[in-house]
Amino acid sequence: MFADRVLSGMRPTGNLHLGHYHGVLKNWVELQQQHECLFFVADWHALTTHYDSPEIIEKNVWDMVIDWLAAGVDPSQATLFIQSKVPSHAELYMLLSMMTPLGWLERVPTYKDQQEKLTEKDLSTHGFLGYPLLQSADILIYRANRVPVGEDQAPHIEFTREICRRFNHIYGKEIGFEEKAQAAIKKLGSKRSKLYNELRTRFQEQGDESALAQARSLLDEQQNLSMGDQERLFGYLEGGGKMILCEPDTLLTEASRMPGLDGQKMSKSYNNTISLREDADSVNKKIRTMPTDPARVRRSDPGDPAKCPVWQFHMVYSDDKTREWVQQGCKNAEIGCLDCKSPLIELIQAEQAPMHERARKYEEDPTLVRNIIADGCERANQLAEETMRDIREAMGLSYS
Repeated sequence: MFADRVLSGMRPTGNLHLGHYHGVLKNWVELQQQHECLFFVADWHALTTHYDSPEIIEKNVWDMVIDWLAAGVDPSQATLFIQSKVPSHAELYMLLSMMTPLGWLERVPTYKDQQEKLTEKDLSTHGFLGYPLLQSADILIYRANRVPVGEDQAPHIEFTREICRRFNHIYGKEIGFEEKAQAAIKKLGSKRSKLYNELRTRFQEQGDESALAQARSLLDEQQNLSMGDQERLFGYLEGGGKMILCEPDTLLTEASRMPGLDGQKMSKSYNNTISLREDADSVNKKIRTMPTDPARVRRSDPGDPAKCPVWQFHMVYSDDKTREWVQQGCKNAEIGCLDCKSPLIELIQAEQAPMHERARKYEEDPTLVRNIIADGCERANQLAEETMRDIREAMGLSYS
């Protein structure tokens, strides 16, 4: 019924680091080759926690987009755009807020977690309470059915699914729906009509999920149905009304295994990062000065890789042979810490070399980036407006 579409966004935090690459961007590069993808800069989301420092947002937006392009995100394969340049996000957010129970927002796990972590900020704002609903609007406006997130964000997708179901339940009951659905069934032809009704009965009376899947597949194959009739039959199948919004599925992504220079999670707040486009001399210096196993005071002291942040980098970058060399050399004091770090410097710089190459033309000519985003925003606006037309009609707001 709905297009196979992936949506994902990132808050503009400025230059991205290797943790972002291994946790998000590598996945985006793979997804863009398999699905229709929309990737957006979540600049309004940045204001939910940084409303008092908006001056940092603009520069961060462009730096981050260049990092995306450097990492291999391809504007010929994916749509790249900025959230605030598609006003329909805000319109849908406002309309959804009219029917969203307050308790649903207050029980989102990250609401209290973030308030406890970011105690230096006043987050007792309407915008912060409502940011999961803004996320829902970001997804639902494009009828995206796949959203790649880490495990910590999975509750936000389940929240979006609940919002979607509530909206379709309240507003999907068009006048004469039953009659229109029956008329649409006849358009399937006698054989398919009979099969559709049998599968619908099996699902609604027996809860047969395989019958539901079979019926959905049957509808997906129909070329002679209008979009409206197709939506009615999907809704009728499940006992509801016309399906206006699409329930997204969670695409769980592995947590980034990229450690920081000090062994903690790589994060700007810990000042332990290597940027995607960091110059070679700086990478060399940072790796060479990384802390190691404190037991290795002298070159002749044996060490334990398990207690050394450098070993965590080997787990990300090195092959089995190199890891074995590190384990034996460190534990038997056969290699020094600088010996251990040398292959990592080469591997990280080799990973970054194509990023520097891809980024160069955008760094030299920023208008190229702005043109990519302008094209993406135009495409995103078209898709969003298609959804909004259906939403306004369903909510009785399409009068002129």
